[in-house]
Amino acid sequence: MKFGKRLNQQIEETLPEWRDKFLSYKHLKKLLRLISAAPPSGDPAEAPFIRLLDAEIHKLNSFFVEQEEDFVIRQKELQERIQEAMETQGDMSNIRKDIVNFHGEMVLLENYSNVNYTGLAKILKKYDKRTGALLRLPFIEKVLKQPFFTTELVSKLVKDCESMMEALFPEREEMARVERNAAGAAEQRIFRNAIAALATMKELRKGSSTYGRFSLPPIESPEADILQTLQPPSPISIQ
Repeated sequence: MKFGKRLNQQIEETLPEWRDKFLSYKHLKKLLRLISAAPPSGDPAEAPFIRLLDAEIHKLNSFFVEQEEDFVIRQKELQERIQEAMETQGDMSNIRKDIVNFHGEMVLLENYSNVNYTGLAKILKKYDKRTGALLRLPFIEKVLKQPFFTTELVSKLVKDCESMMEALFPEREEMARVERNAAGAAEQRIFRNAIAALATMKELRKGSSTYGRFSLPPIESPEADILQTLQPPSPISIQ
């Protein structure tokens, strides 16, 4: 599948409020076609392309940091709710469902980072090929330092969340039962989208004959085991 189609599919499968936060890959391709297919010579059509690249990085960073901050707050709140429920022997069912949903959203954000980085690398490769310039290397070096690419905090939050899940779900069968019994369509959507995100992350980051210096490193995702265990026996396609 071509990257443009894959990106559109990811946008359709993510949370509705995230859909305008992804890389404007199609718009960048349109601007790129306006640039002369020749060695760089100060073509005025290059300026809008570079401006949009910079604006897109700002957009990706703003959204990613906002989500990170929200996740930190939500994880603390979940920990407090768990502690209170344990002390009062309260009902854990809603907390368990919220943890599953929270975990799924964090997986989606990791996928957001992967997909958008891949889109930037691909559009810059097209730019270099079309113009004969060498924009990709310095630009990617800049991207590697950007907040949206720096997923260490999110990865740590995912692992911490998995520890909570393991503690609250002593048996994987119980985890699956809670997910299958999740009441709302929103919970089901987050879960199924997280499954789709994991598949995309593996595809984008797997080693292959085309693996190169700009490729994302292969991943082994521990959260995949948990989410696959939770997967309902007859998945519903995401619309």
